[in-house]
Amino acid sequence: MTVYAIIGGTGLTQLEGLTIREALPLDTPYGAPSADVLRGDYAGREVLFLARHGQPHRIPPHQVNYRANLWALKQAGAKAILAVNAVGGIHAAMATGHFCVPHQLIDYTAGRAHTFYEGELEHVTHVDFSQPYDAQLRERLVAALRAEHAAFSDHGVYGCTQGPRLETAAEIARMERDGCDLVGMTGMPEAVLARELALPYACLALVVNPAAGKSSALITMAEIERVLEQGMGTVKSVLARVLAG
Repeated sequence: MTVYAIIGGTGLTQLEGLTIREALPLDTPYGAPSADVLRGDYAGREVLFLARHGQPHRIPPHQVNYRANLWALKQAGAKAILAVNAVGGIHAAMATGHFCVPHQLIDYTAGRAHTFYEGELEHVTHVDFSQPYDAQLRERLVAALRAEHAAFSDHGVYGCTQGPRLETAAEIARMERDGCDLVGMTGMPEAVLARELALPYACLALVVNPAAGKSSALITMAEIERVLEQGMGTVKSVLARVLAG
């Protein structure tokens, strides 16, 4: 039976309903992960859970040790990864509170350790990343969102920026011209590291604010936290359906 790992982002530093069997303080060749990997039971299945930003939420997106996180999950026995991400909405369909299961991404980050294939290797390795998200995992997330009667899009292009600051209106306009529907700060290199470790990976994105320039209102953490609080119930129900299916 596939052991799923859930990577929780902003708003999901704890997985309510997870019956924890053990907390694994793992070490990796790349240092320590953001937090202990929690092994437990959720929706009748054994799962692994990792808080991407630590517990409590303390690690900014550009300082997350993505390599350690993915290595630790693989080491703990993960066979597939469900990533939860809070994002800004660029496309008009991506309103606040909307869910998206992206099918593509564009990486705008810089300076992040983004591969396991470096140093003195016997062979230079290039992984195929044409389709960054696993099709079957995406289908399961879409089916679960449909069963929950959530407002969602079954595809979208995720643009990953460096952070931790939010983007300028001009940057969002450029990203929109590039074809981005969503903007976030943690989608890369997480997705490609999962691919290098042969771990199927899919993203469940919750739109928590209009991207810069898409609304006349200021983007505030108070508003983002309000949307996260409202949306996390659906996130947990969707994850439970995927695990139970």
